[in-house]
Amino acid sequence: MRAAVLREFDVPLTIEEIDQPSPKAGQVLVRVVASGVNPLDTKIQAGKAAHARVQLPAVLGLDLAGVVATVGADVTGFQPGDEVYGLCGGVGDLPGSLAEYVAADARLLAHKPGSLSMREAAALPLAAVTSWEGLVDRAGVHAGQKVLVHGGAGGVGHVGVQLAQARGAEAYATGGPASMPVIESLGAVPIDYTASTVEEYVERYTGGAGFDIVMDNVGGATLDASFAAVRTYHGHVVSALGWGSHSLAPLSFRGATYSGVFTLLPMLTGRGREHHGVILREIATLADAGALRPRLDGRRFTLDAVMDAHRLVAGGTAAGKVVVDIAD
Repeated sequence: MRAAVLREFDVPLTIEEIDQPSPKAGQVLVRVVASGVNPLDTKIQAGKAAHARVQLPAVLGLDLAGVVATVGADVTGFQPGDEVYGLCGGVGDLPGSLAEYVAADARLLAHKPGSLSMREAAALPLAAVTSWEGLVDRAGVHAGQKVLVHGGAGGVGHVGVQLAQARGAEAYATGGPASMPVIESLGAVPIDYTASTVEEYVERYTGGAGFDIVMDNVGGATLDASFAAVRTYHGHVVSALGWGSHSLAPLSFRGATYSGVFTLLPMLTGRGREHHGVILREIATLADAGALRPRLDGRRFTLDAVMDAHRLVAGGTAAGKVVVDIAD
């Protein structure tokens, strides 16, 4: 089969013929139709994601949507011909989705939302699992809350906005001037972080009380801003980018709490993978109910043009999620 292989960090992926895998016990062989490209994929390729623990040579690609070809022993719930999606590989020793076939742990898969195309489904898994783990598992988002999503027009952010709304919360989202129309189209209250301070928008939208939940998808100074924007006593900040050194004083002085999200952990350790499948089934239900839809960049890329897709994502100019077409 054809696959995009990383042989050295910070060297372009090469398209090679490699052996097609056979599913082991607990695995499903998926014919990949589409592979979503995340900023993390580009960082792995560049050798700037040590936490992903990729072992070279490696087939990259975190997200996939495709069709079940065969199933291994002890697999229930999937059969040949099923359309599936998942966050299945491209980290640790797990082969990724930039290949014609991948043998994936069945626990990491779910049936594809029927209302979404393969390309749309391939855009969801990493963003959806990250958002769910932060907003639902850690923060317990529910109706009546005010949720602030930093980077609300981004890959994770735009899913987080929709998930918060689907759970009954009122969504607010930050972004630059160009992001305002996108955030507004999602139904969230847009906040131009270049035009107002944290204190100003906290006062304007919460009367100075702070947001019940703040979801940080940017990191750095934005995480510090999250500590200053969260509600006193019962507020909760969640972040998948809580790296570096940060003062906890602003958070402590508000009596609020913080949770980190490391979406790759089940993939790297083998523990807790069932929960990824559970999340994706919940996400599929929301998508089919019309409550969640990914935003795609309109440009199309084939496996042979995978590095063009990587450059677009790394450059930060994509108008939505970038997806590579692997098969028709």
